[in-house]
Amino acid sequence: MAAADCSTWPQPGQGNPDPDPARNLARSRPATATGSQDVYTPGKAVDGDANSYWESANSAFPQSWTVDLGSTEAVRRLVLKLPPSSAWGARTQTVTVLGSTDGSTYATVVGSAGYRFDPATGNTATVSLPGSTSLRYLRLSVSANTGWPAGQFSEVEAYRTS
Repeated sequence: MAAADCSTWPQPGQGNPDPDPARNLARSRPATATGSQDVYTPGKAVDGDANSYWESANSAFPQSWTVDLGSTEAVRRLVLKLPPSSAWGARTQTVTVLGSTDGSTYATVVGSAGYRFDPATGNTATVSLPGSTSLRYLRLSVSANTGWPAGQFSEVEAYRTS
């Protein structure tokens, strides 16, 4: 029996479907913001550590946080997190979700809404995106926070699954 010709197979990491369609598309991706406090830089919201966080400039709403997913993706769900510690009192952040394929023209994906974060329930909020959503750049514009005068996220997770 002749050996199979493997010369047409894709190289590792090329041409294969995503091995985990439920992976967090935002994890470790480049993040920017309109401002940040001290060491609470934009990358803290995609570093995989729920105890580190991004915090915007204080008392200067609205503030925006943006992540480049690296390629245009069909994003269906976001999970927004704050540190799970009970020291973080419950709060509601008013957030607008925007998306872009080119990094310069943004459209509203989910209009302004209040998302409640409560340490008793894990300090997370889930945002469902419309089925037609396709974006490379995900921007969260925070216009209010009942617990602190700044936008805050310890993790922003983006998923293809709803």
